[in-house]
Amino acid sequence: MQKFNKHIVQQEETLKSIAAFYDLDTDALKLFHNNLCQVKDMILIELTGQKELFIPRTAVADKNKLVKFGRGNSLIFQPGNSFFKYGVIINLERGDHKNELKYETSVRWLKSENNLHFFEIDRTSNLFLNEEEVNEIADTLAYKTSKVLYPLQVSVDQYGKFSAVENLSVFSERWPDVKNEVYKEFEGEIVDEYCRKIEAILDEPDAISLYLKNDYFIRTLFFGVYQRFGQNYQIEGTESFPVVNNPIEPRYKIKLEIDPLKDEYDLVNIGGEGKLHDERDVYDFINESPFSLIIDDNPTINHQGDFRIKYYLNGKLQLPESMYMECSIMLKEEKKISVVVSALTEQ
Repeated sequence: MQKFNKHIVQQEETLKSIAAFYDLDTDALKLFHNNLCQVKDMILIELTGQKELFIPRTAVADKNKLVKFGRGNSLIFQPGNSFFKYGVIINLERGDHKNELKYETSVRWLKSENNLHFFEIDRTSNLFLNEEEVNEIADTLAYKTSKVLYPLQVSVDQYGKFSAVENLSVFSERWPDVKNEVYKEFEGEIVDEYCRKIEAILDEPDAISLYLKNDYFIRTLFFGVYQRFGQNYQIEGTESFPVVNNPIEPRYKIKLEIDPLKDEYDLVNIGGEGKLHDERDVYDFINESPFSLIIDDNPTINHQGDFRIKYYLNGKLQLPESMYMECSIMLKEEKKISVVVSALTEQ
């Protein structure tokens, strides 16, 4: 993010008139400019031929360009009565092998209660694998049986971070109808075995909860960017993401930064980058170990993985318009997951 703006000095403008235009203290403006300019362009008392001045990023004539913050430059999550339709693209890469999944989904706010927001998520399109509608029996079965999960209800905390699945009990109630629909199209031992596996999972709510906790779309949409960004509009922390199948997700040390000015499309821009920061090594992750197998008072930290995220929020509602998340980790070969989510406009 650019840390400053520039003001082109007009004829007959003074340091005082420029400061007044931006509602700045004259001495504060001079100090800000002098800290960034070359020595020959420094201001001693008054302007002496400077052609441009460095001014703070938030010094703008149009105050509507400023992002609306709460105390401590906190971004407030207020999704009440919202409804969005999103297009989702998920790329799964492992070495040279790559698959792309596409589908559309809707997200409707339901209510707020006990510092949590509740949403209903529904699939609104067929699933496409590598630009083709799924038609292999295994892929089609997976898609057909996944209907038992939707509509899905989830809770999200005040930071916009996924909390839990809230309607686990209804999946078993939906299963008979979904199963009948499957058997109208398919039959045979493969289908019987697949349905038995689904039923075994439905009998274990914890297994379903873990499965949905690993949903890449949900985890990207509800990543938790509604934080207190502080004076420098930056925060640092550690976040996890289900890039591998493990009960303890790999952890990444990341830095999030928000631009205090909306862009030319009236969008709020948030970006983040980071590196893997986990005591487990490559072989721990390959063997799906939830902890490092090496006990050491000063463990070697594994940094063989990258994390990137980009959010674009509606400038008025400050709710997600589009987002991009990319997460990688080194196993025997690099594994990478990228998620692109874009709000769909009504035709």
